[in-house]
Amino acid sequence: MTRRRVGWVAAVPWVAAGLVLAACTSAPVATPTPVTTPTPVADATTPPTGVPPGGIDPATRFTPLTVATMTTPAPVTGTDGKVHLGYELLLTNATGVPVRLDKLEVLDADSKKVLSSLSGTPLAADSNLIGGPTGDEGTTDPTAPAAPIPSSATAVVWLDVAFDGTPPVALVHHIVSVISPPGGAPTSTVDYTVDRIPVAQNPAVVLGPPLQGDGEWYASDGCCADDTHHRRGLAPLNGRLLVAQRFAVDWYLLDDQHRTRVGDPSKLTSYLSYDKPAIAAADGVVVDALDGLPETTALPKPPKIPPITETVGNHVTVMVAPGVYLLYAHFKTGTVAVQRGQQVKRGDVLGHIGSSGNSTTPHLHFQVMTTGTFFPTDSPPYAFDCFQMVGQVTERVWDDVLGTYPSEVLPYVAAPNPGKRTDQMPLDRNTVRFTCG
Repeated sequence: MTRRRVGWVAAVPWVAAGLVLAACTSAPVATPTPVTTPTPVADATTPPTGVPPGGIDPATRFTPLTVATMTTPAPVTGTDGKVHLGYELLLTNATGVPVRLDKLEVLDADSKKVLSSLSGTPLAADSNLIGGPTGDEGTTDPTAPAAPIPSSATAVVWLDVAFDGTPPVALVHHIVSVISPPGGAPTSTVDYTVDRIPVAQNPAVVLGPPLQGDGEWYASDGCCADDTHHRRGLAPLNGRLLVAQRFAVDWYLLDDQHRTRVGDPSKLTSYLSYDKPAIAAADGVVVDALDGLPETTALPKPPKIPPITETVGNHVTVMVAPGVYLLYAHFKTGTVAVQRGQQVKRGDVLGHIGSSGNSTTPHLHFQVMTTGTFFPTDSPPYAFDCFQMVGQVTERVWDDVLGTYPSEVLPYVAAPNPGKRTDQMPLDRNTVRFTCG
């Protein structure tokens, strides 16, 4: 038997360059045999009972990029009133030549309504190569053009699909990519839609406040779209790529001048959050509690990254339902107030805010997890049953730079629509009060 490339290869140069597909043919004969139309043995549109349909769907095509997700997109309502689906797409170049992603649309799989569309510089800003340079947090150049995905490389697209109305049952993704073979060969544009991805149909877990008192709290590095170390915290763990902090929030207490610290930034006690109590946001059982790790003394210089087992420092993890775990991280040394196996009620004090583990300044790292361990886990969304929307911090000021920020006063504006919110998730840099009057 001889082997040759089938005829469509010449018309699709990216396949010729990267995906060598072959077909079996018989040896050539001197006189071509006339082609006859085969007689179907049965009506293909009505297969016999119990026999699955066969053949190739006419919509099937070769695609230069393969697509995968790392989580099931799950809806949550934010303080903007919109439903948010925060998730990621992994796009792998399966060809032997560079492929440029030109457009990505997210559609309701059933209605085909376009929920989100990215192209040009916004798409470039919301994607990067796995293992490639990403710059420091918040420094992604919003004007940088999209770089091609090299052969066999994988890029991640960070999606925040925000819309009004009821969440879809499933999503499909429409992709427009351009293949650029080397050597001056003509480029090819490949336009295709990939398979359905289900959307979680259970509502986001609704919790009580994780913090005590009526102070104004700043939700740093939260949901959903911005380049933050939580949202874009991609980590290879036990052979899997995970975003373990996708919906995590770092909480800081503000005073009436919108300050998180007063005085010497190298002292833990200068930070208003320090030693404030954190409380159980729901009834549950403590599945993990750790105390005794030291707090950083290198402020305002970031401390060395600790071992993976000490990432969250002194902490408490509470299981509030099967597969729903609340993590409270970076507690002050000696303040963890509960132990493994202990039942807790909503409002019980779990510990006091500190700066242990991978932390530079005192804050409470809070999130929901799908497992009782921070690494590895998935990070689903959640909402609070009631809080007051107050304001917005207008610049990125996070843990590592809080102590070196030129002013104690954070850049701040009042919320355009302040007041009571129910069953919503505070969005990135919102300021809220956990009171409901």
